[in-house]
Amino acid sequence: MQRGRDAALPARDAAPIVGADGNRAVGEETAMARLKKIEVIVFPGGNNWGHWAAQDLGYYARHGIEVSLTPTPGSEYQMTNLHAGKFDIAMTAIDNVVAYQEAQGPVALDRPDFFAFMGTDNGFLTLIAQPEIKSIADLKGKTLSVDAMTTGYAFVLRHLLKKHGLGLGDVAYQASGGVLERWTALQEKKHAATLVVTPFEMMAKAKGYTVLARAVDMLGTYQGGIGAAKHAWARTNPSALVGFIAGYRAGVAWLYDRANKAKAIDLLRGRTPNVDATMAEGIYGALLGETGGLYRDAAIDMAGVATVLKLRSAYAEPRKSLTDPGKYIDLAYYAQALKA
Repeated sequence: MQRGRDAALPARDAAPIVGADGNRAVGEETAMARLKKIEVIVFPGGNNWGHWAAQDLGYYARHGIEVSLTPTPGSEYQMTNLHAGKFDIAMTAIDNVVAYQEAQGPVALDRPDFFAFMGTDNGFLTLIAQPEIKSIADLKGKTLSVDAMTTGYAFVLRHLLKKHGLGLGDVAYQASGGVLERWTALQEKKHAATLVVTPFEMMAKAKGYTVLARAVDMLGTYQGGIGAAKHAWARTNPSALVGFIAGYRAGVAWLYDRANKAKAIDLLRGRTPNVDATMAEGIYGALLGETGGLYRDAAIDMAGVATVLKLRSAYAEPRKSLTDPGKYIDLAYYAQALKA
């Protein structure tokens, strides 16, 4: 399968060893050779801002790691390749971890070994539609795109529509891959609507598409993005995983420091050349606002995980009652990162 590409995210983002002042450290090549390289597969979008900061400001390097980011065309590609060992870490939805661990994913994996070790956000999920669609009721009889029918945020979309009186038979769903692929398909008029993450809803609104609803307004607390790995990899690379968590937390802390706002926006626009100055301000407010955005502490919202499990219990097949978040989470590495 060909990898999705995004102008906002190179296929490989190697981290230069630099100080907070942006200057390269002495002996860079020697230091780089000593770093443990971690392959991370991500969904494109502003949710990677913390990683970009940790890379460019040297926070990952200070913890002995070099982080390489690769965009995924969808959750199935992401999780199957994490399982195969092509990637060490996946920045994904915790729903994906649960789905594959419970044999409810789109493909069966042989003894999946995934767990979530930190949380990043509530998903930033927004339902957008073609310009002529003005309400969720207008979606009846239309085709909507999702990442995969059994993982990711498909159940969030189904629940949102159900709240507005649209059942499973009232619309058609088509699995179309990650957010970049779905946004492209929407612009090509292949679908009527889809769920996107920030900043895609801002890009859509600027182009005249309709913003129908924000998922969190209906779901309340919801755990979206997390960092996931395999237990086997984590056991053999504990310091690398701890360093990854600590470096990411430092990157997010730097972003939230209002003294760094101008530099943070420059960093964002450098990684997302399709974002203009006005949109960058909007993204800053959405992802780094005082009332919410990227999780400042990178902790997992256990109440939000409970919401994920309720949705999977209601919609996933084979039907299971899922009530134990501890089956999918190991916070030991996170606890160590707090001391790093």
